[in-house]
Amino acid sequence: MQPTIDLLGLSLKTFGLCFGLAFVVSGAIVARRLKELGKPPDWAYEMVFAALVGGLVGARGYWLLGHTSEVSGDPLGSIFGGSGLVWYGGALGGAAGVLLWAYRKGMFNLLLLDICSPALAMGYAVGRIGCQISGDGDYGQPTDLPWGMAYPHGVVPTTQVVHPTPIYETLSMGLLAWALWRARNTFRPGVLFAFYLVGAGTERLLVEFVRRNAPVAVGLTEAQLLSLVMMVAGSIWIWRAARSGGLRRPDGAPAAAVSATA
Repeated sequence: MQPTIDLLGLSLKTFGLCFGLAFVVSGAIVARRLKELGKPPDWAYEMVFAALVGGLVGARGYWLLGHTSEVSGDPLGSIFGGSGLVWYGGALGGAAGVLLWAYRKGMFNLLLLDICSPALAMGYAVGRIGCQISGDGDYGQPTDLPWGMAYPHGVVPTTQVVHPTPIYETLSMGLLAWALWRARNTFRPGVLFAFYLVGAGTERLLVEFVRRNAPVAVGLTEAQLLSLVMMVAGSIWIWRAARSGGLRRPDGAPAAAVSATA
C-alpha cells in the first residue's frame, strides 16, 4: 500500500492523485467522442470542471445532511473541514453540474448521456485504483481465496486477508467502459446510457455482497438499493426503446443526426 507519495518535499495522497486522474481520463474520452461528432473537443474539459465543482458540493452537502448534530456545533468547521465527502452526493452533484452546463450549451439531450456513458464507467474504474493503492477501507470481507490480500499499511489498515474489491471494480467497470465505447455508434439516443445504468448497477450490486458495508433494509446495503434503482430504470428504458422503434439506430445515420430527430 502507498497512501502517500513524497515528491520534492510534498506529501501527495495517492487517492487524490487517482481521483484527479479519473477526471482527466474521462475528459479525454469525452473529447474524442465530441470530435467524432463534429463538436468542440474543448467542451469536454468544461464538462469535467462542471462535474468536479458540482461533485464536491454534492458530496459535502450529502455528508452535512447526514451529520446535522456536528454541523450545529461547528458550522464553519463542518462546511469547510477536510473530511466528510459522500460518493452518492458527489454523483448527484456532478450530474447536476454537467446538466446545468449542457442546458447553457444547448446539449441538454439524450446524446449527452450517451457521450458520458463510457467516460463515467472508466472514471469509476480509475478512481478505484486509488482506493486499492491507498487502502482506504473499501476492501471486502475476509476470504481464503488465493488472490485475497491484506492492507497492513493502508489508510484503514487490516492484517486480515480480505477480498480486494477495488480490483474487482476496476476490472469490471473498465470492461464495461470498453464495451460501451465499442457500441457508441450502435444504438438510438439514450440506449447506451440505459445499458450503462444496468451494467454499473449490476457491478455494484454484486460486489457489495463481499464488501464490509452493513445492510440497511431487506438484507441489502444502501449502495445495493441504489444499484437496484439504476438497474430497474435502465431495464425499463431499454424495454420501452425496444418496443418503440428498436434499440439500434438507422443504418448509416450518424449519431448526431439521430439525436436531432429523436
